[in-house]
Amino acid sequence: MSMEKDVLTHAGRPRAGVREWFGLGLLALPTVLLGLDVTVLYLVSPSIAAELKPTPAQTLWIMDAYGFFIAGFLITMGTLGDRIGRRRLLMIGVAAFAAVSVVAAFAPNAGLLILSRALLGIAGATLMPSTLSLISNMFTDVRQRAVAIGVWATMFALGMAAGPIVGGALVDRFWWGAAFLLAVPVAMIVLAGARTLLPEYAAPGEGRLDLISVTLSLVAILPVVYAVKNFATHGVDVLTLLLLLIGLAAGIAFVRRQLRLASPLLDVTLFADRAFSAALAVLLIGLVGVGGTMYLVTQFLQLVEGLSPAEAGLWMGPPALAMFAAAIGAPIVAARIRPGKVMAATQGLSLIGYALLATADTGSVVSVVIGFTFVYFGLGAIAALGTDIVVGAAPATKSGSAAAMSETVQELGLAVGVALLGSLTTAVFRYQVQPPSQQVAPEIAARATASLDGAVAVSDRLPPGTVQGAQEAFITGLNVASLTAGAAIVAVTMLCLLRLGHIRPIGETTP
Repeated sequence: MSMEKDVLTHAGRPRAGVREWFGLGLLALPTVLLGLDVTVLYLVSPSIAAELKPTPAQTLWIMDAYGFFIAGFLITMGTLGDRIGRRRLLMIGVAAFAAVSVVAAFAPNAGLLILSRALLGIAGATLMPSTLSLISNMFTDVRQRAVAIGVWATMFALGMAAGPIVGGALVDRFWWGAAFLLAVPVAMIVLAGARTLLPEYAAPGEGRLDLISVTLSLVAILPVVYAVKNFATHGVDVLTLLLLLIGLAAGIAFVRRQLRLASPLLDVTLFADRAFSAALAVLLIGLVGVGGTMYLVTQFLQLVEGLSPAEAGLWMGPPALAMFAAAIGAPIVAARIRPGKVMAATQGLSLIGYALLATADTGSVVSVVIGFTFVYFGLGAIAALGTDIVVGAAPATKSGSAAAMSETVQELGLAVGVALLGSLTTAVFRYQVQPPSQQVAPEIAARATASLDGAVAVSDRLPPGTVQGAQEAFITGLNVASLTAGAAIVAVTMLCLLRLGHIRPIGETTP
């Protein structure tokens, strides 16, 4: 009897029509834009450094502020969309994103650019859960929803992959600020088509947004991400430990408050679902490896192999195609094979990529790009299937909150990956690099031994062979970081098998 009921329930869910698929195409635009802004500065940062002359600390903030502030505000914005309407929040967010992007494009100094990147992060936090939760409302058939989320994940990851390509091309043709102006036409298209193609949905009877919970969520997340950033720059110190303790205390208070509220900011009972919790862990650890590796690979192509921003961006094309194939293909395969096994298999293939990166050397552009192609292939599968598991575990009224959790761990994973693997590479670099052998001004020697980009920046004032030695030290750091990330992916593979292996193929009813 229960089997008959399950079949009828599945069959009774309306399938999406033409309007929904066109709506998905519209939602793809801000999703690509969000991915672009994560990585667009990877190949633009040298031009920003030359024009705005930021300090080393400011350079890190320019790179990281966007992702960190997205991570901090996602939970709040996801729940706000449930309250006021997901389409409405999307339209407000995309308009704000375009306006702040114009400010960033013409920022006259590093301080204003950092502020703009932070505001872009807050605006981006309105877009990510809105797009994903709207997809869960538009595609109620589980197989169609899995494919739609695969497309969504593909668009975000393609934006990440295209960021270096687009950034490199625009900085070569125009100036560094042109990369930010892409948000303006995207916002105009979304605002023009949203009311026609996208449904409005607000969770009924959810009550007002609890401002104390909002404050606690920010105090729980932002100090932790700042601690990660501080660790990457200064290592473990009193400030890092203090920030972690503040974040932990606020996190405990946040969870306790959510359990008492009738309409919580985040339904923490979702974590009792082992598939929900395990999928979030897979997304977090997997994105740590991808985020850090992508940052190091773009550095390798420019600073070691000497490619221009546009050339380095083009080399990132094959990984983008591999990610696209995995994100679209994984939900289709998972309709016949258990999703946990599909995710484990693709992570196993990504280990080939980490192995190639761990054995890279100078002159190995092809090997590095092939390695990162395998890494990005693994990302496509876990982004599509992991996100579908997270969103599918939540009821419709909580899909915004579930989408926010999915995106929070992914953004946090990317930021932590850049910080941890970047700091590991820097530590190895400083241990391996040899100071200039001839008499060099102390400030020049300090820059040459601090980082590879510092050595390249002052290469005309260094003795012959110094930059080559710095490049070799950087490659050693890349090898160690890739080996470390690969070890983490082994754990992810086992997690997929052990904690997600019970999930049946997508759309298959449970007898």
